[in-house]
Amino acid sequence: MDIKRSGSQPSGAGPSAWFTGTVRIDPIHSAPDPARVAMASVTFEPGARTAWHTHPLGQTLIVTFGRGWVQREGGPIADIVSGDVVWFEPNEKHWHVATATTAMTHIAIQERLDGKAVTWMEPVTEGQYAGS
Repeated sequence: MDIKRSGSQPSGAGPSAWFTGTVRIDPIHSAPDPARVAMASVTFEPGARTAWHTHPLGQTLIVTFGRGWVQREGGPIADIVSGDVVWFEPNEKHWHVATATTAMTHIAIQERLDGKAVTWMEPVTEGQYAGS
């Protein structure tokens, strides 16, 4: 058994290679091998967003605060609010963001495949974000 005490894991800034705007990542848990699950609480300030990316085994988002948008490649932009749960299928190219005026926090849950949980791609352009 391993108990992670509240406040025992430091917050970190979302790296500019993967995020646009102000993003804070608070680790929740990353299970040791052979388990694969990794979880973090991610807070996006208004206008902040991920780059396009995929997850080899999919990703679940649980929105815990605010309002944001999500989009999978080729699909419509969808509004998400506190209490919503979003599932992205394995290798589904997508992004998630806060709206231009409202912050958004979600818990991100994904699994590692061969040690990798995410493949980061190109940034979401201003035009793609403005289309929200």
